[in-house]
Amino acid sequence: MQENIIIAGHHAHAQVSTSWQQQLSHAIRDPDTLCQRLGLDAQWLPGAQAGHRLFDICVPDAYLARIKPNDPNDPLLRQVLPIGDETLASPGYVTDPLEEADHRPVKGLIHKYANRVLLIASPACAINCRYCFRRHFPYSENSPSRAQWQEALDYLRADASIHEAILSGGDPLAASDRQLAWLVEQLESIPHLKRLRIHTRLPVVIPDRVDEGLLSWLGSTRLQKVVVLHINHANEIDQAVVDACTRLKQAGVTLLNQSVLLRDINDNVPTLAALSERLFEAGVLPYYLHVLDPVQGAAHFDVPDKEAQALIQALLEHLPGFLMPRLVREVPGKMSKTPL
Repeated sequence: MQENIIIAGHHAHAQVSTSWQQQLSHAIRDPDTLCQRLGLDAQWLPGAQAGHRLFDICVPDAYLARIKPNDPNDPLLRQVLPIGDETLASPGYVTDPLEEADHRPVKGLIHKYANRVLLIASPACAINCRYCFRRHFPYSENSPSRAQWQEALDYLRADASIHEAILSGGDPLAASDRQLAWLVEQLESIPHLKRLRIHTRLPVVIPDRVDEGLLSWLGSTRLQKVVVLHINHANEIDQAVVDACTRLKQAGVTLLNQSVLLRDINDNVPTLAALSERLFEAGVLPYYLHVLDPVQGAAHFDVPDKEAQALIQALLEHLPGFLMPRLVREVPGKMSKTPL
């Protein structure tokens, strides 16, 4: 093991570098530990406990190290700390905001858009974001075994119009490299598939996930490779994340980022501009800025459309066009994202 020094806010502490699997297994999974580790006042604990009962806490140490201690308003903390507002019912906020249940022709596969399908490659995540639109998703019904994957693969083989397979979850990179290598090998044997897209947060929350095992199967596939990261704030990008992005680019991966516009986290021009600049420094292009999906338990994160549109308009004055994310909403039943 190798000991590294990681800076958290203005405080340095030692962290032992272990495998990504060990880091994931040792992630914080209860509100008492999270509040204690960050020195939060006891007033935050009841809300954290109430929210945790609805949707479990999961915060790895590598991400925790970027959160400023003793600051309940830290923009990274607000993404992962449950609060009492999650327990409030809000009109229009539902358990399946994108109506994905209507687009699952076979187990583990979602087919909403032309030319591409989404595969639930893993039910697990490395971090539980409190605004997640799949926080109520029935993963137990959509986690195929290797034998059950054949039905999804047969579905892909039978439709020559499908050119892109998107690995999602959960987080697809929470699956083992052995399982992912097998799945990608099956996908690249389908002649009409051109692209492999992976939607993941793992290289951000546990950068050590981008290891030799991952790079081996990802770098050797014939499919064009796109990794879409999910980063909402520049403070999420430390040097370890930059290094992980560099390793992915060296493996021939195109790196994009999608963010969610979140109240009191990134709902202002300086924060969004800093995010785009920091992403580009890390070799990642801004792709989408999503308005919040109306999932039950997340209404307190919402930013109204008019305010979101005004933010994007103001952001144009601060960034070149290639660093401007597209402001979009996902509307159930639509054949593409809806620009706002």
